[in-house]
Amino acid sequence: MKNNDEIIDACPVATTVNLIGSKWKLLIMRNLLQRPWRFNELQKSLEGISQKVLTDSLRSMERDGIINRTVYPEVPPRVEYSLSEIGESMRSIINAMQEWGENYKAGL
Repeated sequence: MKNNDEIIDACPVATTVNLIGSKWKLLIMRNLLQRPWRFNELQKSLEGISQKVLTDSLRSMERDGIINRTVYPEVPPRVEYSLSEIGESMRSIINAMQEWGENYKAGL
């Protein structure tokens, strides 16, 4: 997990935004709340994301302790991404965002 001033801010909201504030990280987390996903599955489900951005986002999230990357010793190798315990603790945040978005779309 990162432990530097860039991520850990005096303001808890800023810390959260630094960790999951990008559009793609939030959408990756949304998917991983359902089940573990493979790289290609994630890329296909996230319309418009490039391979580089997905790779960079997954690496960053793994480094920050938000996701787990599991490599299965098969030929060819199989890699799955899932939420870590820290990532799972953000479930309520994502659920609240989903509820707010649904209410907004419904006109409050």
